[in-house]
Amino acid sequence: MMRAESGWPAPAKLNLFLHITGRRPDGYHTLQSLFQFLDQGDRLEFSLTEAPAIRLLTPMPGVPSDQDLTVRAARLLQQRADVRRGVEIRLDKRLPLGGGLGGGSSDAATTLVVLNRLWEAGLDEDELAALGLQLGADVPVFVRGRAAWAEGVGERLTPVEVPEPWYLVIVPPVSVSTAAVFQHPELTRDSRPITISDFLAGRSRNDCEAIVRQLYPEIAAALDWLNGRTRARLTGTGACVFGAFRDHAAALAAQQALPAGWEGFIARGCNRSPLHAALAADRM
Repeated sequence: MMRAESGWPAPAKLNLFLHITGRRPDGYHTLQSLFQFLDQGDRLEFSLTEAPAIRLLTPMPGVPSDQDLTVRAARLLQQRADVRRGVEIRLDKRLPLGGGLGGGSSDAATTLVVLNRLWEAGLDEDELAALGLQLGADVPVFVRGRAAWAEGVGERLTPVEVPEPWYLVIVPPVSVSTAAVFQHPELTRDSRPITISDFLAGRSRNDCEAIVRQLYPEIAAALDWLNGRTRARLTGTGACVFGAFRDHAAALAAQQALPAGWEGFIARGCNRSPLHAALAADRM
């Protein structure tokens, strides 16, 4: 049995590209993307209780606990598996809100995966991913823990193996409204579907970038600066931008050259989620 008091990773993700291929009658956009994890992210601790209450001991300012994705995930699993015990959750929030790094979705996935084992709920990966989809389109990829080619609304996942470079991630001082970007009348919604070979050959982009540049000058400035050193890309709808480097030293040199007042961090790309690596190590 894993130690309930230990901390568990909720890793960040990057969208290595994002093409919007259409729009369904229900308003959801269809897309193609490639998710890869980072070796940086939030951390969660879970302490089981005999009483069935679920408590977040570290609420986010302005976010009612009942609306927090970790609490919602725990309650969903508790109801689905008819669990009679509860849990106290501590969240060490390290990823920026509205950054496009998937922090909330990753927190929810870590909650589902770890509590499934702690509570001995017995759900398999497919069942956990289906629960995660009820919480958000990005949650299943974190549940499954493998870099993935995504289609549909992001729920159709095919595991992939792609290079794992060092990234510099720049964090502009803004929070992007995903809804505003996807509702923008000028957003490209008819990109031609591509193949993994197209992506590996560099024939991909982020369809949200033009709109985000227009709405958020700080992000445009970060993209322009990073483009002077490597190919700069936007993750999701932003706000974070990233670029790949051949090694840690090159990424560090770029980080040290950031303009005064800018924030950024270095992380390694991972095709296997750090959460799943930690779970495997805990079994040993």
